[in-house]
Amino acid sequence: MTGLHTAWTRSVGLTTPIVCAPMGGAAGGALATAVSRAGGLGMIGMGSSGSTDRLRAELSVFDARDRPWGIGLVDWRMRQDTELLPTAIAAGPTLLSVSFGESFEWVADARAQGITTTTQVATVAEAVRAQDAGIDVVVARGSEGGGHGAPTVGALTLLCAVLDRVQIPVLAAGGIASARGVAAALAAGASGVWVGTVFSGCVESLIDDDARAALVTADETTTEVTTRFDRAAGHAWPDRFPERVLTSAVDGGTGVNAGQGVAMVRRTRSAAEVIADLTSGAADLLGRWSR
Repeated sequence: MTGLHTAWTRSVGLTTPIVCAPMGGAAGGALATAVSRAGGLGMIGMGSSGSTDRLRAELSVFDARDRPWGIGLVDWRMRQDTELLPTAIAAGPTLLSVSFGESFEWVADARAQGITTTTQVATVAEAVRAQDAGIDVVVARGSEGGGHGAPTVGALTLLCAVLDRVQIPVLAAGGIASARGVAAALAAGASGVWVGTVFSGCVESLIDDDARAALVTADETTTEVTTRFDRAAGHAWPDRFPERVLTSAVDGGTGVNAGQGVAMVRRTRSAAEVIADLTSGAADLLGRWSR
């Protein structure tokens, strides 16, 4: 596979600038292992139903500790289960993400253990605040992204604005699901890409076969933003963080998280295949554009 590097990927030890988003209910130990072994940064995600016990269970499955890897937590859930953060830090991930909250007191504890810290941001002001709080790298998450997030600004607009205002590395997120998307983000100046939906459809994902089939048949027009499922489940998501899901799943009563890049999930593949295609395709495009 053709390598693709940025200054940030070299500092972290990656061979491709692809981070698997820590999707709750999809990004478990098996998917994180596959992504990290393929040269990306696999992440174990603890979402709305995340718990210390679930994290420990997925950590027992994870089998790529000799590679860069990470854990992603949801701020409000982390505060409900007070053992989640110390358990995540004790696991010694390369990257720890805590998103969708207002406080950054967790950053010092993680950095004290040599862990790189990140958080998702939806505005320039949030990115500046994260940088000022000591965050090492921010994820500029555009409104196209699947799952939870503030649907505020499109990915490219947000990425460019954040890059102009902060000095720390910036990862691009939101609708990035193809080699062209990866190349465009890197060409704009991103240090890497935060990819979710295409990995959610992989064989190593935790989602069930019906959800995987729904992803394969969807396109960029068949998603919508809703709070319906969180309200039904009693999850404590702030109103400003709805989730983007497949519209067909909304009609059917089952929430399947998906971003607007879902049309790129044309078939079920392994995470290694996805990374190989994204990396080699983006490298080829960047090479051609530079010539």
